[in-house]
Amino acid sequence: MRLRPFVLLGSALLAATSAVAGCGEGSGSGGGAAFDAKTCQGGTLTVLNQGGLAKFDPATLYTSGGGALPSLVYRTLTTRKRVPGQDGTKPVPDLATDLGTPSDNAKTWKYTLRDGLKFEDGTPITSKDVKYGIERSFSPDLPGGAPYLHDWLIDGTGYKGPYKGADLKSIETPDDRTIVFRLRAPHGDFPYLATATQFAPVPKAKDTGVNYQNAPVSSGPYKVEKYEIGKRLVLVRNPSWSRAVDGQRLACPDRIEVTAGLDATIINQRLSSGSGADAKAITTDTSVGPEQLARIGGDPNLAKRVARGVFGETKYLAFDTTKKPFNDIRVRQAIAYAVNRQSVINAIGGSELASPATTFLPDGQAFGQQPYDYFPAGQTGNPAKAKELLAQAGYGNGLTVDLAYPNVDTDGIGPKVAPAVQDALKQAGITAKPKSFSDDDYRNVAGKPATQPALSIQTWGADWPAGGPFLVPVFDGRQILTGGGNFNLAQLNDPAVNKEIDQINTITDAGRAAPRWGALDAEIGKQALVVPLYHPKTVALFGKDVKNAYVDEWRGWYDVSSVSVK
Repeated sequence: MRLRPFVLLGSALLAATSAVAGCGEGSGSGGGAAFDAKTCQGGTLTVLNQGGLAKFDPATLYTSGGGALPSLVYRTLTTRKRVPGQDGTKPVPDLATDLGTPSDNAKTWKYTLRDGLKFEDGTPITSKDVKYGIERSFSPDLPGGAPYLHDWLIDGTGYKGPYKGADLKSIETPDDRTIVFRLRAPHGDFPYLATATQFAPVPKAKDTGVNYQNAPVSSGPYKVEKYEIGKRLVLVRNPSWSRAVDGQRLACPDRIEVTAGLDATIINQRLSSGSGADAKAITTDTSVGPEQLARIGGDPNLAKRVARGVFGETKYLAFDTTKKPFNDIRVRQAIAYAVNRQSVINAIGGSELASPATTFLPDGQAFGQQPYDYFPAGQTGNPAKAKELLAQAGYGNGLTVDLAYPNVDTDGIGPKVAPAVQDALKQAGITAKPKSFSDDDYRNVAGKPATQPALSIQTWGADWPAGGPFLVPVFDGRQILTGGGNFNLAQLNDPAVNKEIDQINTITDAGRAAPRWGALDAEIGKQALVVPLYHPKTVALFGKDVKNAYVDEWRGWYDVSSVSVK
């Protein structure tokens, strides 16, 4: 997945004091007093964001672990574990009683719903509501959600949703508490996928199609009081929810007010000053900038209001290996040797905001990363080695290529990064001509093999904390989509890679699967299909009256379901 606000992995560094999620007690960050989960209810939490709120229908949201804000309204079969540290990378039961029972070599998954589950109007939640919520996500009228179910479920590819009476027979509901999924192939990661909002229950009688997001029916601790597309979201308590039926969400504030469309500088200024309602504010998509980093270093009080973590994401150069000159591995290797990762990191704000990447998989035990650096560029690049390889490939007099990138820096792959890449390639005799696109155009152009650039700057984030969702969309040849939405930019279709992916997918134990994904990444890396540049870090401020603001180990931002206000 490419959209940063939805996911994470790595080793989070908590703010000044420790934080405890779940329904236990512990010391919290911010607010000056210890956090007590038993007495945390009350107050209004403010959320200040740049993006988001363009959609709020569970079918159209592309989230992992339920997302930051959606999981406050939409419960799913499973969810991410609400604790700091490595345990926060694990899925846990949510609406379901467990993580699912696999059979038929992980091609069938059975779930049983908990007792006492209710929608906001008090009506019981049934397995049929879960099935219907998933089915409507297949409707062409509700695009944009995680695509996995289309590929994984039997008959999912041609299914177009329930609005014309069609039933997806690969999802069975033999009774009101049981739901069974039948897959085309083994998928040991199904409990991770079941955290996506497409698994949220939707009552068929209250489904209003494309208008459902304006007044969705809550299954979580909050319900929607007001929603303005792209601008504002106000959440208030759902009276039919209680901690007795939800062991993961603390739901401390009485009210949550979200504003989107703000400038990053303004957000950080407001969080730094912390006056008025901003004293009880957080952000779920804006890291601090250079100005705030400088202030944090000299202001102990401000430093106490910082949470740090690592998002499971890689920024990288992508080659279309079907196009010259990148059909020659020596040219790809030359660019890998030429890159100056430190200059790229400096361009986006320095080492506090990023670490150099030589592997496609990010750091973290759950990903199974195996360190490798097949084309060592050192701190400043290795232009001499790059020139040597170019000469061998017949480009001894230099090479000119286009370098494509988006014209905004929201994803950290835009106008700040491109010049640093250009400068490094220039040292190796490669002229990289800039070719920028609007963000929307960039995704459309790069996602279609017929129009994708031969060399581009890209980003890939973890759909869930495992190697599969990192490697499969980008390197599985069966995932190449000619009509659009393609992420296998290298056009790799290697039978050995495809076979190993299938074998790992049969493993239902994430601990056993992780090293296999790491080994596969290390093997693919030898082909120089991408040039990893950096892994981003989260450094985010929170208001002085905010408590328990730890960085979520799954998504890389605050776990809003555990935050409280003074």
